Amino acid sequence: MIANFSNIILIGMAGAGKSTIGRVLAGLSGKQFLDTDDLITARTGMALQDFLDQVGSKRFQQLEEQTLLDLNPDNHIIATGGSAIYSDKGMAHLQTAGPLVLLDVDLATLKQRVNNETSRGLINPDSGSFNDLYYARKPLYRKWADYRIPASSGSPGDIAGVILQRLKNAPA
Repeated sequence: MIANFSNIILIGMAGAGKSTIGRVLAGLSGKQFLDTDDLITARTGMALQDFLDQVGSKRFQQLEEQTLLDLNPDNHIIATGGSAIYSDKGMAHLQTAGPLVLLDVDLATLKQRVNNETSRGLINPDSGSFNDLYYARKPLYRKWADYRIPASSGSPGDIAGVILQRLKNAPA
């Protein structure tokens, strides 16, 4: 179906649906699913927020970057952590693995979906509000995205279908 792309990498804010849509996309495409947050949790033996609280955001971001650089996937759907876009080296590495697909969700929808800001391991370098974080990250997501897919509404299956259709129609 999407033979041109061995991997598809999903980027976006917390609450954008990267893990949920990624699992559906993996099922539809016959690819394996990989979540970089799960890899970090497995490496540390801790929940993301517990690790973040223990070591701080700088050390968390170093481990997140190393996790991205260690990836050499083949035939995967990869859901990245929302803060992956802070690592130029990590994102550049992911670009070599496949297209970066931004799940683009408006702020109001994200705020409805994310009701655990203080416990989900959000990296917020400026310690501002969720709104501040959204507006600070938005240009970084757009900088790295090869494709922007609206994901504020629609079922995970519908959004996964749109992604597959966009990639199917992508120039080789």
